[in-house]
Amino acid sequence: MKRVLVTGGAGFIGSHLVRALLERGDEIVIVDNFDPFYPERLKRRSLDGRARLLEADIRDQEAMHRAFRDVRPDAVVHLAALAGVRPSLERPAAYMDVNVRGTASLLEAARDAGTRRFVLGSSSSVYGAHAQAPFRETARIDSPESPYAASKVASEVLARTFHNLYGIEVAALRFFTVYGPRQRPDLAIHKFSRRMLAGQPLPFYGDGSTRRDYTWVDDIIAGVIAACDVPLRFDVLNLGGARATSLAELVTLLEEALGVRAILDRQPAQPGDVPLTSADVTHAGQVLGYRPRTPIHAGLRKFAEWIRGEGRDWV
Repeated sequence: MKRVLVTGGAGFIGSHLVRALLERGDEIVIVDNFDPFYPERLKRRSLDGRARLLEADIRDQEAMHRAFRDVRPDAVVHLAALAGVRPSLERPAAYMDVNVRGTASLLEAARDAGTRRFVLGSSSSVYGAHAQAPFRETARIDSPESPYAASKVASEVLARTFHNLYGIEVAALRFFTVYGPRQRPDLAIHKFSRRMLAGQPLPFYGDGSTRRDYTWVDDIIAGVIAACDVPLRFDVLNLGGARATSLAELVTLLEEALGVRAILDRQPAQPGDVPLTSADVTHAGQVLGYRPRTPIHAGLRKFAEWIRGEGRDWV
């Protein structure tokens, strides 16, 4: 049994992780400030009563020091962040404040408490627009396309610094477009599905050729849990679905999964969006035993079942 502190544990990925860790017998403490980026009531619905909840902001260094001294976690999984490429264009300073200063606050608290393992939730956005597909962890990440991406690059660099200085074991996990039950309402698969079921048009940016490596949430969780357990010192690992799907293909697959036709509201391509994300998961397979098991067509069928059932009022 491990004692694990999960920041952002009331969010989409965090809530799935918390339940999986609890099911295997770990003791879990959640740190979440219920940021209003999307409705607090949805996050509170995601909570598991078996986990202890600390309502606090990760930027509050005093509160984080108290939490770590009190909990004495064996590992921290840091998922709390301001998310989203497009919103970061409007609030760049806020994204750097939460995502970078918050990460620094947690790393310092972990160092002070003697926490050995720090699992950092990073993003495929760090690769920018020019990485060669499939993206490998050795690619340069010095040309981010958005403040959100820049904040994730900076967080990885900070974590590397704390490893170099203090020997904290770090797994920086680059997530590739995660989807599944309880997904944030602003994300494409959730937003498109809800609009299609309601007969509303979809905001369809560009010509439909942009491609994303969509990853089913349970596959991501398996990788995160392995990163809590396996021997490592500092490592950067892609967690993706290992297959890129175009925007046009995604809409077609959603039509099949939901049994409705999409109405497209065609709009210009958005600044900050990259044309492709594509994960090479070879390294994660070698280090974590990671292997994505849910292809996009099967995942979308599961998502369609959720949004017609429990997820009907997830807005």
